[in-house]
Amino acid sequence: LPMSGIGEILKAVGDFGPFQKWLVLLTLFPCLSMAFHQFCQLFMVPKVPHHCDTSWIHAIGPNLTEEEQLNLTLPRDADGAYEQCSMYSPVDWNLSSIVAYGLNATEKCRSGWVYPSAPPPSLLTEFDLVCDRKDLSDISQSVYMVGLLLGAMIFGPVSDRIGRRPVTMIAVFLQILFGLGIAFVPHFYVYMAFRCVVGASVSGISMSIPALAIEWVGVSFRPRAVIFSHCCFATGQMLLAGLSYGIRNWRLLQIAGSAPVCALFFCIWVLPESARWLVTKGRIEEAKKVLQKAAKGASHGLPLPGLTLSFCILKLKPETQSKPGSTLDLFRKKHLRKVTLIMLCTWFVNSLVYYGLSLNVTNFGLDIYLTQLAFGAVEIPARVGCIFILQWFGRKKTQAVVLPLSGLVCLIIIGIPEDQPVATTVLAIIGKFMASASFSTSYVYSAELFPTVVSQTGMGLWSMSGRVAAILAPLIRLLGQYHRAIPMAIFGSAPVVGGLLCILLPETRDTDLVDDTMG
Repeated sequence: LPMSGIGEILKAVGDFGPFQKWLVLLTLFPCLSMAFHQFCQLFMVPKVPHHCDTSWIHAIGPNLTEEEQLNLTLPRDADGAYEQCSMYSPVDWNLSSIVAYGLNATEKCRSGWVYPSAPPPSLLTEFDLVCDRKDLSDISQSVYMVGLLLGAMIFGPVSDRIGRRPVTMIAVFLQILFGLGIAFVPHFYVYMAFRCVVGASVSGISMSIPALAIEWVGVSFRPRAVIFSHCCFATGQMLLAGLSYGIRNWRLLQIAGSAPVCALFFCIWVLPESARWLVTKGRIEEAKKVLQKAAKGASHGLPLPGLTLSFCILKLKPETQSKPGSTLDLFRKKHLRKVTLIMLCTWFVNSLVYYGLSLNVTNFGLDIYLTQLAFGAVEIPARVGCIFILQWFGRKKTQAVVLPLSGLVCLIIIGIPEDQPVATTVLAIIGKFMASASFSTSYVYSAELFPTVVSQTGMGLWSMSGRVAAILAPLIRLLGQYHRAIPMAIFGSAPVVGGLLCILLPETRDTDLVDDTMG
C-alpha cells in the first residue's frame, strides 16, 4: 500500500481516535485561565462613591462630625450631592470664620480621595482610579489588548518556525509568572506592564493550541477541536462571574485566577508536537515517533491493520520542502491575496463587536455578575451550535449570516430607551451569541483557507487585526460621552460590511488541508 503522505497516514490513524481525544482534552484547560485574564479587570474597578480628602480642617476643628466636615469643605452639585472631584481650597482662617462666611474658591482634590462605604480593596480604591485618573482604567484595558497584539505578532511566526508545542509551553509559563506577579505590584503602571505581558501570553496560547488540535484531528472533526476550546473559554467566563462575586479583594482574586495554571504547566509537558508540522519541516524521524504513539492509542477501529499502518509510518517520506512561510507570501501569491484581505477585515469587525459588547458589561444596567454569567453561558450554545451549522451549511454561508446579525442587534440597541435595562441586556446577550458563533467560524475557516506552511503566520496576522480592533473598542466606548448612540452605531455597522465581504470567499467544507503555498 503506497501511503507515504502525512495526510493519508493521519486518516489511517483515525480522524478522532483516543489519542486525538486525549490531546484535545488536554488543550482545553488553558482556555479557562484565558477567560479570567481577558475580563477580570471589569470586576476589579467597581463603581463606588468617593469624595476629596479634606482632613486639613481637622487641624482647626478636631471635634467636627463627618457631616459637618463635608458640609464645610465640599461643594455640592446641581442635585445637592457632594462633588466627587472638587473641594473648597484650604484657608488659614479659624473655624468660626469658616462657619460664618463659608468657603467659595474650589480646586481639584489635592490630598487624594476618601471612600466612605469602606469597600473591599480594588484597583479603583487602591490606586485612586477616579476623577482625572479614571481614564487609566480604560487605558489599562487597551494596554492589555496591546499585549494581545504583540503576542499575535511574535507567537504566530515563531510557532511556524519552532513548533506549536514550544510556543504553548512558553506562553503558559509567562502567563503563570506574570499572572501571579500582578497580585503583588506596588504601582498601577507596573500593573499595566505585567498585564501587557499576560496579554501576549494569552495571544500565544489562543493561536498555538487550536493549531495543534486542528493539525492532529481529521477533516470532519476539525471544527469540533476548535469549538470545544472556545466552549471552555466560555465556561471560564462563567467561572469568573462566580469567582469575582465570592472574592472582592482584587489581589486575592488575581491569585485565585492565576494559581491553577501552575498545575496545568506540568501536564502540558506531555503534549506531542504536530506531526504535520514536523513533516513540513523535514523532521521525519520525530514525526514517525509521534505517529506511532498516536497509532498505539488508536488500536481499535482503525481503517488499516496495525502492522500495515506501522509499515506506512516507517515509509513516511519527506514532502517537497518549502521555504518557511512569511507574511509576504500571503500577499505575493495571487490566490491568497484576496482571501487574506477579506479575512483581515472579518477578524477586525468580529473582534470589534465582540469586545464592544463584552467590555460594556458594567453599563447595561443590570447586576454585573449575573450579566457576566449570562454572557459566558450564551457562548456555549453559540460555539456548540457552530459544530453542526458548519457541517450543514458550510463555512462561507455561516460566516456571511451570523457576523452581520451580530451587528444588526447592536443597531437595534440604539433605539432602546436608557430606562429599559432588561431589554438592552437581552439584546446584548443575543449580539454576544452571534459574535461568538462568528468567532468560532473564523477560527475554523481561517485554518482551512491557508496552507499549513503559512497557516500560523496567517493566524498571527488576522489575530493582529482582531487585536487592533480590541484596542480600539474601549476607546470607541468613550465616544458615548458625546452621544450614547455613537459606540453602538460603530459596533453595529462594521460587522454588517464585513459579513457581506465573506460572500467572496471560497467554501472549505470537507476539503483537505494544503501543506504548501503552491496548493
